[in-house]
Amino acid sequence: MTQDLIDKLTGLTPGDAAHTLRHQRNKVVAATQGSYDALFDPALPGLSLTERLLVALYAARLTPSPALAAHYRARLEQDGAEAGIVRVAAEGQPEDIARIADQRLRAMLAFTRTLIEKPVEGDKSALLALPAAGLGTPAVVTLAQLVAFLSYQVRLVAGLDALKALNDATAGAQA
Repeated sequence: MTQDLIDKLTGLTPGDAAHTLRHQRNKVVAATQGSYDALFDPALPGLSLTERLLVALYAARLTPSPALAAHYRARLEQDGAEAGIVRVAAEGQPEDIARIADQRLRAMLAFTRTLIEKPVEGDKSALLALPAAGLGTPAVVTLAQLVAFLSYQVRLVAGLDALKALNDATAGAQA
């Protein structure tokens, strides 16, 4: 099996205690990578790949997860996304998001921020803002699934980083 994104971002390598623990349930590892591959498949309808990557960058930044933010920013730059929009997703304040000319993208990023920072406000009115900005039902579902996956991905990276740091500290103390 090739190294997956989570192993790459957390620096897990075969033989590491955290890698061994994570790969005890290879079907979970494969499902996590499979979800990433599916959600960022350029052929996925409803939201463009650039829109999905911008949401991912913004979510990783807000959470924060520097490793994931760097990954998604690099993917956007590699895919030729407009630098100003990438910068807003990576560094912008809420007022910068509010000034994005593309109403659809502005609504998607605002919804992402709501789900991450104040999930209780992700109610009917927050959802209805998305179709009002031009997103169809399949796109809204994809966006919600994407934000949920990103939340899982961020927590997984943070947990593995903590486990690896604990294992490294334990090994250092024993040396």
